[in-house]
Amino acid sequence: MKTIRISRTGVEITRIAFGCASIGNLYREVAEEDAQQVLQAAWDAGIRYFDTAPHYGRGLSEQRLGRFLTGRTGAVLSTKVGRVLTPAAAPIPEADSYVRPAQNDVHYDYSGDGIEESLEQSLDRLGVARVDIVYVHDLGTYTHGTDNDRHLQAFLGSGYDRLVRLKKAGRIGAFGLGVNEIQICLQVMDHGPLDVILLAGRLTLLDRSAEDALVPRCRMAGTSLVLGGIFNSGILATGPVAGATYDYGPAPQQVLDRVAALQDQAAAQGMPLATAALHFVRDHPAAAAVLLGTANPTTLRRNLEALR
Repeated sequence: MKTIRISRTGVEITRIAFGCASIGNLYREVAEEDAQQVLQAAWDAGIRYFDTAPHYGRGLSEQRLGRFLTGRTGAVLSTKVGRVLTPAAAPIPEADSYVRPAQNDVHYDYSGDGIEESLEQSLDRLGVARVDIVYVHDLGTYTHGTDNDRHLQAFLGSGYDRLVRLKKAGRIGAFGLGVNEIQICLQVMDHGPLDVILLAGRLTLLDRSAEDALVPRCRMAGTSLVLGGIFNSGILATGPVAGATYDYGPAPQQVLDRVAALQDQAAAQGMPLATAALHFVRDHPAAAAVLLGTANPTTLRRNLEALR
């Protein structure tokens, strides 16, 4: 599988990456065996870049990925910081759309100490001494609302510099943001350079809002873009059907209408809407890599075949 270098770093990733949210029991419980099977399917397909986070099942995704990679070489890993986990004070049957997560409580900490603590916990769960990429996870008003100013001040006050130091020390290979919104990317880039941004849902066949300001800024700064959320949380895969989801909620009528038009255009080109969505992100000139995330090996193979 083709690879590409992240910004000016020494990190090289496969152009297709595997996103590990689903194996953290996103929306439904996934058996350990099934999680290992989909990871194996990704590996067999030549995917070597795997992205995870403490948020994904309160550490469960990282644990499962770590078990899979034991004894394997050549994987490139990214995880995320900003959430610090501690043993749960009470049983947790479900949290943040993750079913039967690992039994950990969570609190946000974007300070230097919080980021380093989060990273050390992730390294332990993954069973590795370093990771290739660290993303600062969910900084911005999309997640934090009016409380974001406090978190942004913590990050710009000490968190950013700590990541610079960790990179210089060789503990990480590159760092950036992992977010669902554009404005926070521009704000942080005003503070200092980023190697890479994992952007979910804002550069897709349906939502091209990143093209206005963020894509030119990344091109000028030499910041790589990894694209996630490529089906806009479902609707570009299902089409404008009843119950279709957009941006992690029910799709409003105006979105259903836009997707119906896109579906008609894709059909005129002789391809399903999902295939058009896959090709759009894979072939976008700003995209360094595209994340595919699923707990189903058949779905993964189908998407890879659509890309071929």
